[in-house]
Amino acid sequence: MKVRFTLLGLLLFSSALPLGAGTREPLAVRVSPAVSFAPANLIVRATIEADAGNRSIEIIAESSEFYRSSEIQLDGDNAPRTNTFEFRSVPSGTYEVKAILYGADGQPRAQARQQVNVIANGAGH
Repeated sequence: MKVRFTLLGLLLFSSALPLGAGTREPLAVRVSPAVSFAPANLIVRATIEADAGNRSIEIIAESSEFYRSSEIQLDGDNAPRTNTFEFRSVPSGTYEVKAILYGADGQPRAQARQQVNVIANGAGH
């Protein structure tokens, strides 16, 4: 009986830990809303692990018929950990929103992506 409670406790504790606990990703991206009606305003939050080599981040929202991007410079490990981007009036489509972190040599250091859906509003447009 004591073994069952110990195993149950370990199972509950391990299920409460986030995936990859103890390991840090250099870049994560979160887009909200994940599903919306057109024209949509997409808020993109890029979380960047502090590193002296970080020099810029580019955010791209792309579908089969639409492309928009934004890039900002970063001050290495002095840069803010979270950067927020907003893409306004995005038309309907399935989008891949991608964040690319660049180093001092101009080469990509890390990438993160998320898919979002912007649904036609059905208002006869």
